[in-house]
Amino acid sequence: MALTSRSRKKSRKLRGRTRSMGWGRIGQHRKSGSKGGTGGSGMNKHRRSWALKYYPDWYGKKGFASLRNKKSYEKKIVTLEELSNIIYHMNKDDNVKREDGKILINLKEMGYEKLIGKGKVYEKLKIFVKKASRKAIEKVKESGGEIIAEEITEEGS
Repeated sequence: MALTSRSRKKSRKLRGRTRSMGWGRIGQHRKSGSKGGTGGSGMNKHRRSWALKYYPDWYGKKGFASLRNKKSYEKKIVTLEELSNIIYHMNKDDNVKREDGKILINLKEMGYEKLIGKGKVYEKLKIFVKKASRKAIEKVKESGGEIIAEEITEEGS
């Protein structure tokens, strides 16, 4: 028999008007068991070939990455205390550059973005840095040094 244009119409399946309409006895072709399960069941078993053909993106990760999993950009910050240790080791190795009796330190070249005022300064310093806190600037000036910063910030920001 040739397929008609409406071959999937319900009345096409109800030919003969017998009790089972051609689907056998008691409950056959009735519940979800006849369709291989509900929802996405069988996608790794009996419906795998269907999924690969008609829904190739079914497998694998989708969606967006959680913000908790992303590494946020961290500023490289140095404190006066850490800077004192760096200067101490530079003095040991004779890698110190001096200008007008002040030790020259370029924190930009060293990879630091910001100077914070935690700790003490014991020598006269001339520091080049992108950002510096007010407290750091005050402490360096008290010791007879100076900071050349592009931006002055509060301690925590």
